[in-house]
Amino acid sequence: MGKLLLSLVLFIVAATSLIAQDLNPYHHIIKGFVRKNFKSITEHRYDEVLKGVSNKELEHTFAGDNCLGGTRHDKESLKRWFERVGIVLPDLKFEVTDIQVKGNPAKTLVIARWTATCHLLNGEPYINKGVHFITLKWGKAVKFDVYEDTKTVSHGLDVQFESGIKEAKAPKIES
Repeated sequence: MGKLLLSLVLFIVAATSLIAQDLNPYHHIIKGFVRKNFKSITEHRYDEVLKGVSNKELEHTFAGDNCLGGTRHDKESLKRWFERVGIVLPDLKFEVTDIQVKGNPAKTLVIARWTATCHLLNGEPYINKGVHFITLKWGKAVKFDVYEDTKTVSHGLDVQFESGIKEAKAPKIES
């Protein structure tokens, strides 16, 4: 009985130490999940990303008054939005620079900072820094708030439109 109690105490101390050092195994798994999803976006594998999105509850908001701005509340609209990103900025790549995770499986907040880059069709470099605030419930994303330099996005879309990508001036995809 004494060995069992000692083992339990040691386990609790070790787990507390890991959590205090932000080595929470759950948080580590979520960070990997987020990095994988940004890679999937870069690779235009949007169905992979959508597997991690709730079927019941969804809010995806992208700041800006342009064809990517607005709010979506269903997976079909979100899929069309991802496809539009792939059309208007086909070579967009994300470098995730920091991920912070708070919470537990019932309600998790993920803050992901990133830099998005590509070359626009006129050869101009596109560089935009931004952040995602993502809420997860039981492993599924239910809310995305995306903030980036909206002037950079709008300028990039203007360049792409002038270079022949008409979708860059399409109406917002909202639902």
